Parts: sequence; C-alpha cells; structure tokens
Amino acid sequence: MTDLKRRLDEFTNAMESGVFTGSDQARVDLEAGIETISEMLEKTRADRGSVFLIGNGGSAAIASHIANDLINTGRLDARVMHDQALLTCFANDYGYDQIYAMQLERVASKKDVLFAISSSGNSANIVNAAIAFANSGGSVVTFTGFEKYNALRQMGHLNYWLDSSDYGLVEIGHLFLLHYVAAIISIS
Repeated sequence: MTDLKRRLDEFTNAMESGVFTGSDQARVDLEAGIETISEMLEKTRADRGSVFLIGNGGSAAIASHIANDLINTGRLDARVMHDQALLTCFANDYGYDQIYAMQLERVASKKDVLFAISSSGNSANIVNAAIAFANSGGSVVTFTGFEKYNALRQMGHLNYWLDSSDYGLVEIGHLFLLHYVAAIISIS
C-alpha cells in the first residue's frame, strides 16, 4: 500500500468516526446533524442574522474559507473574527484568551450562529468565545477532534467531533464537512 493510499484510508476512517452530539451530549445521527446545521443557516439567512466563524491557525484558515463560501454562494452575512488589527487590539486590551469573546459580546445577537472550530477543543480563546456567544442567545456549533470530552465539545447547541489526534486529518475533516454544508445551502 502506498503512503498516499494509507493516508486516504486514515482520512476515510477519521470521517467515518465523526459524531454529532446535541447540547445534552446525546448522539445525533450524521445526516440529522448536517440537516440541523443547514436549517440553522437557512433561518439565519431568513432572519437577516450573521454567521461568525472562529479558529486559531489552520482552523482560522478553515473559518476564512467557509466564510467566503457562505457569503458567495450561500448569500449569508458571514464573518471571521481574526482581522489582524482587531486581534492585536483585543489581545492588548483584554488578553489573548478574550480576543474573540470580547468582539462577539459587542456584535452577536440571538438570530446569529457561531461556528467555533478547534482541533483540540481546549483553546481558551475559543471556549471563552463560545460562552460569550451563548450568553447572547445565539446558536453555537462546535467542530473539534482529539479528546472525546474536550471543553468545547460540551458547549455547543450542536457539536461535531472527529476521533483523531492528527491535526491534518481533523482540520481537513472539519473543512470537508463545512464545505459540504455550504454547498447544501447554496442559492443558485
């Protein structure tokens, strides 16, 4: 077996391990989870709400990519929260662990959705943002991997977790699923 074939098999296994859970941590069927996210986004669009996407490093890049798709083909108000000037402002004034939470406290509302993306699910700035966003009344959807009981996975209205500790597989898995959802809600 070639290294590429082995890696493709690892990705397939990681995606097949993907699990949705609700806020009560009860398992949600994969198709039902995708349908729930799609419905959240369609409602957000109808209510003229916003979709906020956050992450660090590779997860921030995923957030940017999906925001592009949600704006372009999904015709949603989708925003990433990692503008360099804003990040340095909020990190300087409130600390790095508050960079997203403090921004979201200022702009989030109950008609909005947050996609919180963190491979480990334990990044303090992402966890704090999910708490702040939930306090706004908006819906939180988390995307994690690594440890099954990571902090972020306990916080969403809907949570998607991949059973892998490989950053590459988790990140590509999150991108794959989010890209799929973006295609579902696209308006021609």
